[in-house]
Amino acid sequence: MSKLITILNVIAWAGFWSFGYLALTGNPEAGGRMTIALLLAAAGAAVGLWAYFWLVRHSEATGYAKPAASRARYEADEGLEG
Repeated sequence: MSKLITILNVIAWAGFWSFGYLALTGNPEAGGRMTIALLLAAAGAAVGLWAYFWLVRHSEATGYAKPAASRARYEADEGLEG
């Protein structure tokens, strides 16, 4: 499953960059084309981010990567426990 998500991640980011380029460099008079390219770029970014975060969580859960130390973790204080 992780290999499929990885392939999806690569395709989604490629779509984001290619359609984003088309949206930014397109002819301003062709508003319909620019809108569709912008929507496809946004969809590529959304799917790419989702796939990337899924891969990060999966790699931490399987032990391939260490859990990130920058995230806030809950640690109970001794004085708060009853």
